[in-house]
Amino acid sequence: LLFRPLPGYMDADRVRNGISAGKDVDGITDLSMSGVFSGSGTGYPPCPAQACIEILDHYSIDITGRKAAVIGRSLVAGRPVSMLLLERNATVTICHTGTKDMAAVCREADILVVSAGRAGMIGRGCLREGQVVIDVGINVREDGTICGDVDYAEACRTAGAVTPVPGGVGAVTTAVLASHVVAAAECAFRKMRF
Repeated sequence: LLFRPLPGYMDADRVRNGISAGKDVDGITDLSMSGVFSGSGTGYPPCPAQACIEILDHYSIDITGRKAAVIGRSLVAGRPVSMLLLERNATVTICHTGTKDMAAVCREADILVVSAGRAGMIGRGCLREGQVVIDVGINVREDGTICGDVDYAEACRTAGAVTPVPGGVGAVTTAVLASHVVAAAECAFRKMRF
């Protein structure tokens, strides 16, 4: 694991890409990311992105043929979760600060993944009944409490299912990281010669 941010005098890209894909359990190298975007299986996907898919799988939510909207385009969650949804045959729209009428795009989605980094930005106007809402965001309010990017109370009244913050994607992300560590160790063990 590479804990960031690195000191300013270090070349963060060089350090990050110095990790071999087989050991990149956090999915942060360009090679691991290319595995996500190409579907080749090289390396590991970023843990938050895979956590979203694990949640959908755990609750037997079929992704095939569903409309998915992803709010945010970071390399940690937004872009990679879009590719993982696409790999599972969802029709994916990626929304960002330049998206026109984002609320309408969100309402059309069967699966809404929110990873924008803005507390409570998704409220009633973006939600509809029956949606699955996955909140990847984590924000700290002025009073020190933690909340997501989705207005959780409103989503509970409207959507069919919604992940809480804290206790949702973050907890699963930790479990995904542990599974990547185990997989990497098993792979390394199989390559050892005795």
